[in-house]
Amino acid sequence: MRIKYLIFFLICGISAQAQQAFTLQQAVQYGLKNHLSAKNAELDIIGAELTIKQIKASGLPQINGSFQYTYNAIIPTQLLDAKNFDPNAPDGAVTKFKFGVPWAGQTGVSLNQLIFDATWLVGLKAAPVYRELAKKAVTNTKITIAENVTKAYFSVLVAEERSKILDLNIARIDSTIREMKVMNQQGFIEKIDLDRLEVQRNNLVTETQKVKNLIVLSRSLLKFQMGMKLDEPITLTDKLEDVDTKPLTMLEAQSVDYTNRIEYSTLMVQRQLSTLDIERTQKGAIPKFSFNGTFGAGHSNTRFNPFERWFGSSALSLVIQIPIYDSGLRKIQLQQQRLALTKLDQSALLLRESFDLESQNASLNLKNGLETLNVQQRNLDLATEVIRVTKIKYQSGTGSNIEVVNAESALKEAQTNYFAALYDVLIAKVDLDKAQGKLLVE
Repeated sequence: MRIKYLIFFLICGISAQAQQAFTLQQAVQYGLKNHLSAKNAELDIIGAELTIKQIKASGLPQINGSFQYTYNAIIPTQLLDAKNFDPNAPDGAVTKFKFGVPWAGQTGVSLNQLIFDATWLVGLKAAPVYRELAKKAVTNTKITIAENVTKAYFSVLVAEERSKILDLNIARIDSTIREMKVMNQQGFIEKIDLDRLEVQRNNLVTETQKVKNLIVLSRSLLKFQMGMKLDEPITLTDKLEDVDTKPLTMLEAQSVDYTNRIEYSTLMVQRQLSTLDIERTQKGAIPKFSFNGTFGAGHSNTRFNPFERWFGSSALSLVIQIPIYDSGLRKIQLQQQRLALTKLDQSALLLRESFDLESQNASLNLKNGLETLNVQQRNLDLATEVIRVTKIKYQSGTGSNIEVVNAESALKEAQTNYFAALYDVLIAKVDLDKAQGKLLVE
């Protein structure tokens, strides 16, 4: 039985490890689900729903109960004109009276029901708009997460590919060094030629270590953007060679659909709320109707006994609140709200112009990046061919060691420039998708 449990837990552990392998899309989805900012945004939706319920509940019946029992330690004394009790009393004579008894109590239940309030009805109308605003905030957070995860994912892929290429370069130089050591022992080359390649190899080893450190840092950044724990293992299943940049060269300039941009759609929802706020203020001039009902009992006694001498009371009231004069307060509020609405309209115009500019810049950056990538690809092919020919010439005795070292340096530089250009293209594509509102389509 214990062996079965052990096998079960081992299988679960292997399955858990397997779940740490992510494609780019899976990494984005993981981040959308697990990043703390996404979770907080989801809580904001719950908070919005509670606010809506609060608005609705404010117009429903409100019932309150109360109980009070009082001991009047010193009963108030009042002076009354003595002639009220004795017509023959001299002028100015007064009689002392104590109003009340030492023990008193009050209990009751009250009901308040809103019958009509135009501002409350506007609040109900604003409820779905407020809900939509909270959803827009969640979408905005998710777009940011998708952008950050995508860029971090590409950063890891590029760094890992650079590391592989550097390892291949070291392996190639090691092979050349072994050949040159034999030639040096046979007296065909000088030791300084061998030393030059050793220096080149040491530089590659140093750079390789830097790139490996960069991979560790990039993976930690990716896990942070995904909402993973930094000590959890992660494997990226997408490969850089699978990224096809050719379709990017066929992209045509497109106008921005402003409704696809979360910033613009959020502003439009805010404009709806601002319009409803103006309506709420305007309808504040309409009378409000409510119903109040109370049922209770009062108690008075000369001695402590809360179980006797209770006298019932009840009242039903129709309350009408009629605004008459507010010293121009409502007018001032409306002016402020209309100013805010004008600012929103101008902000919307500014957003549209900024979206167009952002899209143009992203398209231009992508175009320039693709051109640079093509140049760096040709340079890389040329550098690879140069190192091949240079090694053949050197081995045949028609070339110099300096040419080999220079060719190795040129190849490393071409590789570095190529991967930098490739990363720039990938990031430019992400920026273009974001500029056109296509980065995250739900």
